[in-house]
Amino acid sequence: MNPAVTEAIILAGGFGTRLQHVVNDVPKPMAPINDKPFLTILLNKLAIAGIKHVVLSTGYKHENIASYFGNKYKSLDITYSQETTPLFTGGAITLALSKINSENVFVLNGDTFFDIDFAAFQKFHFQKQTNLSIALRPVENIERYGAVKIDEQQKITGFSEKGANHGKGIINGGIYLINRKLFDHCSLMDKFSFEKEILEKEFMKQPFYGMEFNAYFIDIGIPEDYFKAQRHFELLENKRFLFLDRDGVINRHLWGDYVKNPNEFEFLPGVLKAFPFLAAKFNRIIIVSNQQGVGKGIFSTDDLEQIHHYMMQQIIAMGGRIDGIYICPDLVEANSPNRKPQIGMALQAQHDFPEIDFNQAIMVGDALSDLEFGSNAGMQTVFLNYDESTPLQVFNHTPYVFYDLQAFTQYIANATIHK
Repeated sequence: MNPAVTEAIILAGGFGTRLQHVVNDVPKPMAPINDKPFLTILLNKLAIAGIKHVVLSTGYKHENIASYFGNKYKSLDITYSQETTPLFTGGAITLALSKINSENVFVLNGDTFFDIDFAAFQKFHFQKQTNLSIALRPVENIERYGAVKIDEQQKITGFSEKGANHGKGIINGGIYLINRKLFDHCSLMDKFSFEKEILEKEFMKQPFYGMEFNAYFIDIGIPEDYFKAQRHFELLENKRFLFLDRDGVINRHLWGDYVKNPNEFEFLPGVLKAFPFLAAKFNRIIIVSNQQGVGKGIFSTDDLEQIHHYMMQQIIAMGGRIDGIYICPDLVEANSPNRKPQIGMALQAQHDFPEIDFNQAIMVGDALSDLEFGSNAGMQTVFLNYDESTPLQVFNHTPYVFYDLQAFTQYIANATIHK
């Protein structure tokens, strides 16, 4: 059995030329996002993923990074691999490897956030018995990035240059898992491009593999995306009000049917245990739920009240709390201002609880309409029930994507403990 990968290299020596008129006099990974360096977002992700040791490959203005992070960040031990002259990406990686103790190591670009599942990625890497795995991202247009080609076994079969093609495809997401044997049979200079000399040449000599992740991705290398990152990464721990969808967030969906009575209401795993923490964390917890089964005459408002009475009893018994429940029974075709993604239910909640500030609120849901509802009201949005069928549009709305409410709660708990 292969040991878990617990070390990572972050390439943090970029000049940030295209950001110079927006962010002055700092390395690109130190560009501020909500008053903290972008690099903290990557380090937080690695800490949550179980990484123990990170090598920061630095160059331009090394002292800015070293003085900010030192040798410890949260649960991460940090060492530095400093370029005295630019070594390009390949030279930076091989130099940093001298600070790594393990056979396998994650390598990340310091100006890119890609919210992959690191555990799944390393499982894939070991199953393929390869010296190099690449995290791939499907996109609507590959023109800006160039494309990666894979076969049915997920083996890399080719790369295309930026601008060479356009349309849908998969791109290199800037996260690698490499075995140090990768470089054993390569004749390389101290200074070389990892992309040109390794990726684009060596894939024909040794098998490389790519794993697709339909997850949030952003590269802050251009001003437009840098500003987009600032909007997306507004810190969750500064939020005071929580809005939750019901079906698929708190209880299990009955696909093709409706929850019509308390006997059909089944809490999702971990939900009841999550509520005591959420109750302590948020000033108000509000449920907002489209319930057109009432409008269709499938069940009554009295039935719905019994369901919600049962739900509340169970949550309160566990030490949790819900402050308000708002429903919209109207049919889709009624175009009701109260039906998500319209914000009528949010406004009703704000009327009843005037202290609610949507700029300090989070909306958690499992559908695009939930995300649109939250965005329309000015809230931070969170998507649950992520799987491989999750539409790409989700990641245009939110960087916060989790498997369930329990995972979301654990994320907030980690952010709270380590802030």
